[in-house]
Amino acid sequence: MWLFCALATTFIWGLAELFYKKGANPDEKYAHLKICISVGIIMGIHAVFILLTQNIGYDPINFIKYMPVSLCYIVSMAFSFFGMRFIEESISDPIENTSGAIVSVLCVIILGESIAMGSIAAIVLIVIGILGLGFLDNNGDTDRKKKLGKKMAIIAFAMPFCYATLDALGSFLDIYFLEMETSPLVNVNEETIEAVANTSYEFTFFIVAIVFLIFLKIKGEKFNLPKQRDKVLAGLCETAGQFTYVYAMSGNGKIAAPILSSVCVVSLLLSRIFLKEKLTAKQYLFLFMVIAGILILAIIEGD
Repeated sequence: MWLFCALATTFIWGLAELFYKKGANPDEKYAHLKICISVGIIMGIHAVFILLTQNIGYDPINFIKYMPVSLCYIVSMAFSFFGMRFIEESISDPIENTSGAIVSVLCVIILGESIAMGSIAAIVLIVIGILGLGFLDNNGDTDRKKKLGKKMAIIAFAMPFCYATLDALGSFLDIYFLEMETSPLVNVNEETIEAVANTSYEFTFFIVAIVFLIFLKIKGEKFNLPKQRDKVLAGLCETAGQFTYVYAMSGNGKIAAPILSSVCVVSLLLSRIFLKEKLTAKQYLFLFMVIAGILILAIIEGD
């Protein structure tokens, strides 16, 4: 069952990235906020469903306690959605998936944990790949400055890195929040702690969606959820993937983690097939270096 859930999560999240990209229209000024609203509404509905169907003993104070982690994830996704308006999914998703490598570095620096030589080599491979992508993105045929202008090109290319950094920070904080010995969450046990944390995250995303909805209303921007097909499908895939992710990790996390890390491979293939994204041979070379580093790191750290 856990293997099926791991494979399902990988495909569903890869599919979510495809719909995110389709919904991130570069000509739609607030497309990234509308994606956040769509995802937040769906997650809010799912959170209510969990509370009505599962006895997780949810204490509302956990909404506040878990908020620092929730906001790390939500703000990181908002950055990602903004970047998707201007950056190819084939490039942005592998960069965003380097958050796992950043978590490893944070554990070494802050927690004093040791790191295997293989993990160091994988991180170096990722860094080389990213530096290569960054160089190519600002030179020659892939010069984004020609299309967006220097300032916007820099901002757009920075978005996947902002996502990776904040997502890594959220994951790092989760080490503290999801351990029974250290967690500040109340009225939880080994069976419910992850569900309580996820429900708090989903409720926070729902509140953020309401805030963004009010902002769009003030700006005179219309938002009709039924007409946001790609954005809604992305939210459904994101939420469904989150549901199967819990079962995948609880079944055999050490093997599931490397499988889940391959979501960037799925995203790359789907972007090439359905979005017709074409990169240069050099870009693909550096992309595969990043992906290889991510998979190697996931396998080593999962042992």
